[in-house]
Amino acid sequence: MRVNITLECTETKDKNYITTKNNRNNTERVELMKYSPRLRKHTLHREAKK
Repeated sequence: MRVNITLECTETKDKNYITTKNNRNNTERVELMKYSPRLRKHTLHREAKK
């Protein structure tokens, strides 16, 4: 049931993180505050399209 997703920075458009989510429980896109190495600060990361 769990699928791999890629998290993309909203400011730099870099794909920095890979995680999993359960599609049955979370049908909408995931949004998390994660560290962006290029900007050296925490930014909003959203689930990227496949």
